Amino acid sequence: MNKVLIIFFLVLISISCSKKEEVKFEAFSPEAFAYDIGDSWEVNATVNVKGFVKKEIGDELSASFDYTVDLNGPDSLQVNGIFADTKEVESDEIIDVQLEAQFELDYDSPEGKYQIRFNIVDNNSSETTSAQCEFELKK
Repeated sequence: MNKVLIIFFLVLISISCSKKEEVKFEAFSPEAFAYDIGDSWEVNATVNVKGFVKKEIGDELSASFDYTVDLNGPDSLQVNGIFADTKEVESDEIIDVQLEAQFELDYDSPEGKYQIRFNIVDNNSSETTSAQCEFELKK
């Protein structure tokens, strides 16, 4: 009876250890801030992504992303696609990737809280994810 229990537990342990953990494509740690540069505001934003598909190219790995940034602000301000870019990364090891956006707002833009939304596509899998954060314009 003890041998049966030991074999059962060994099989159970080997099955549970052999499951491959899938990492979901996700965006994390979004940040945004605005600088007063005299005649306008410069907005900088970043977000990190992980869980994307990596392609092997020779001895290196490759990742590719298309992303856009949408902006919502005071007085019902809404600008879709205020920033758009593609990021290609090639390296021998890729764990996560930081995406960056930079754009200007007119100095007459209303003060208050603004929300940035990153819309991200993993070009190797066509999966999508998004992340949002806030910043404040204050003169």
